[in-house]
Amino acid sequence: MEPIVVGMTGPAVEDVQTRLVGLGFSIDKRELEEQSFGASTASAVRSFRAEQGLPELEDIDMPAWSMLVDASYKLGDRTLYLRLPNFHGADVAELQQALNTLGFACGVVDGYFGPHTEAALQEFQENVGLFADGMAFQDTFSYIARLRHVWDGKPSVVEAVTHARMGLARAASVLEQVRVAVGGEDPISRNVASRMWNIASATTINSGMVLFNGTAPEDVDFIIDIASRSLPDDAEPQATIVLSEVSNLAQRIQTAYAAAKVPPARLRLEISGMANSGSFTANDAQMLALKLLDGVCDALSA
Repeated sequence: MEPIVVGMTGPAVEDVQTRLVGLGFSIDKRELEEQSFGASTASAVRSFRAEQGLPELEDIDMPAWSMLVDASYKLGDRTLYLRLPNFHGADVAELQQALNTLGFACGVVDGYFGPHTEAALQEFQENVGLFADGMAFQDTFSYIARLRHVWDGKPSVVEAVTHARMGLARAASVLEQVRVAVGGEDPISRNVASRMWNIASATTINSGMVLFNGTAPEDVDFIIDIASRSLPDDAEPQATIVLSEVSNLAQRIQTAYAAAKVPPARLRLEISGMANSGSFTANDAQMLALKLLDGVCDALSA
């Protein structure tokens, strides 16, 4: 492309000005009305180039134009998925920031939609009950937007951290304030669910956790279905956490709970790969129940 330089007028200048103003740069009203590349537009271009690490010139050449377009993308402007060349831009960086902060580590926020970003996106989609295809359409953007209060302005966590015990007093406070129904789909998972309920009841006499078998009660805040088998391939997508694949359980539960469209929130906790009927002991069930209850209480304490 031919550089866009001081003195030019017309649609190309208007496009540059619109993008710069959208990024927060100030341009004189008269220049905007006349679509003219004047002194204030030149000043905005210099500032933008400096921010991008380009030579502080007053023209929009091909490198500056490419960076200006990338910086102008807002999350939701376009469908994002893994392709070659990779999608890149501010919208990808915002998606990466959200995923990292929500507990779905995709690596350094570099604005490039690569395989790590795709994998993190698939985990997020599964976690909130979307079809986990790794493609960011409007349904995915809607969930990201609904969770903005959770991730916006928070530091991006590149590496998932291991879960730490939250403490008896805080757990009791959560169990007294949030009504949680827990149940199991099969004998092993029902054993774990029953132990979660027992531990919750022992933690505080005023525990709001209830145990169900079959149909879950609707007069609760959160329904947790525990399963020792994987969800069938032909089943409808459900908000799911595969326990063997996560190290930041509380953060994942918090995301699923906050993403629920209507109450009660519902989450499938899959313990497949951790609960084998031939080797799963009572002690295993107790330790797993404690881990799950601790993760739930930690997540709901935020």
